[in-house]
Amino acid sequence: MMHDITIGQFFPGNSIIHRMDPRMKLILTFIYIIVIFVCKNFWSLGVMVLALIIMVLLSKVPVKVILKSIKPIAIIITFTAILNIFYVSDGDPLFDWRFIHITTGGIYTAIFMIIRIIALVVASSLLTYTTSPTLITDGIERLLSPLKFMKNSVHTIAMMMTIALRFIPTLVDEFEKITNAQKARGADLETGTLVERAKALVPVLVPLFITSFRRAYELAFAMECRCYHGAEGRTRMKIMKYSKLDAFALLFICVVTGGVVALNILFVHII
Repeated sequence: MMHDITIGQFFPGNSIIHRMDPRMKLILTFIYIIVIFVCKNFWSLGVMVLALIIMVLLSKVPVKVILKSIKPIAIIITFTAILNIFYVSDGDPLFDWRFIHITTGGIYTAIFMIIRIIALVVASSLLTYTTSPTLITDGIERLLSPLKFMKNSVHTIAMMMTIALRFIPTLVDEFEKITNAQKARGADLETGTLVERAKALVPVLVPLFITSFRRAYELAFAMECRCYHGAEGRTRMKIMKYSKLDAFALLFICVVTGGVVALNILFVHII
């Protein structure tokens, strides 16, 4: 399951989404996340899913990679669906036995939540798939630049966020290596009760934490040796500037948002 985590990975390419300004991609992702929570029925949610499919196709990121990003959250999706099925009592009853009450409203709400969660994960992952960590750092720093007037170190905040995101795939790979090494020594990590399996993970988590602190120290030492001082006097290889492509993307998300609002007004209920 751990090797299926693709959050933080960057897939180089020359698609339309890759060529967009990183600041615009961050803005559009933020707007998309907000708008998808505004959806109140399947019609408006369908518009958001259709927009996401268009963006995925334009990014030219392999579909297998997109599906891989969904697998790690399968447990969360299942748990959310079960909660909605058993705790939402709207609609017509489908099954009624003692304390178990399943209605059409619960089924529809569960499906609605599943689609929403998957869309959120795919949209967020698409940002890292099509934007390098360096550009994400620069984009976050530029968007947070107004905070400089409050004497906040914007570059430091952006750098910490990007390094944390960038090290997710590295830690996943390290976890896999340590797990395989422990299995080769005879460790049983897949059988037994939940408590026994949790205890069996201790020999894996301890070296993982040690490796993480070591990597952090080495990174800090390397940055210090290269006289890194944050944004002070720092130049950039790529100068960010908005283009017509970014304007069309912003217009597209505005049209999608307008469609969602209109469909919410026309169709009030989820069912």
